[in-house]
Amino acid sequence: MRLPLAGLVAALLTAACSGEAPEKTVGPAVAPEAAAAPEAASRSLELVWMASGFEQPEGAALAPDGGYFISNIGPGDPADLDGNGHISKLNADGSVAAAKFAEGLDAPAGLAVHEGVLYAADRDGVAMFDASTGAPGGKVLIEGAGFLNDMTVWKGDVLVSDSGTATIHKITPEGASVFATNAAWDGINGILGDGDRLLIATMTEGKLIGLDSASAETLIAAGMKDADGIGLIPGGGYLVSSWPGEIHHVSPGGVVSLLMDTKADGILQNDLSVFGDVVIVPNWEPGTVTAWKITNP
Repeated sequence: MRLPLAGLVAALLTAACSGEAPEKTVGPAVAPEAAAAPEAASRSLELVWMASGFEQPEGAALAPDGGYFISNIGPGDPADLDGNGHISKLNADGSVAAAKFAEGLDAPAGLAVHEGVLYAADRDGVAMFDASTGAPGGKVLIEGAGFLNDMTVWKGDVLVSDSGTATIHKITPEGASVFATNAAWDGINGILGDGDRLLIATMTEGKLIGLDSASAETLIAAGMKDADGIGLIPGGGYLVSSWPGEIHHVSPGGVVSLLMDTKADGILQNDLSVFGDVVIVPNWEPGTVTAWKITNP
């Protein structure tokens, strides 16, 4: 569906282009279209808040105090190693805790927090920061990295996807190693630990895959082209974003339905993450971060 947010989006575009620190905007509830499949009809998204003023925001992670870390690619070409990227920190209500919690990054995308360390996928490697203070903790370079993208923690391992090489790397303070690779994961993007399996989203064919081990996987759903972030819905099912501007619901049985389509409004839906019953989605364009609550109709 197309969101009735034209006035709000216009205001946010103005704020995003001003270079000011992110500001919070609270909006009305937005109900999705009636789902195409019966299984999907039990879920909807209600707008909680939208914050503006970010610079090409891409990834999100839960901070130790219940707030949110947001990666900012920064101005310029995302492929450039220019040091213009940074990580913002928001409070749980969307207000700004620190516009630049961590700086000196090139083009940070996916984020993960593990044992007090904030990890950021940063094109040629994974940068590390103290998750409480933002103090830098070094960077693990990955030789031959194509496009480091999303991050997650699974079974105690910190993992990062490489969209350019269809590979998942394991990160430790000592270095990086190949965790798993598969040519069929062309355009791998979102990864998310889910108990005994690792969830994988691919852009080229829009697949949602469950990986039980490095050599055993199950296709959960397909058809979500340019799939980006993955979120677990409390009680079962998944949300999957497609970065050009879509959010999909995937039922436990693999039925896909479109919950939201914001392409016509110029709102990208990037690395969607679910924390409890709150959905956090960075919007690379127009430079906003949106919080939704998962509700029953």
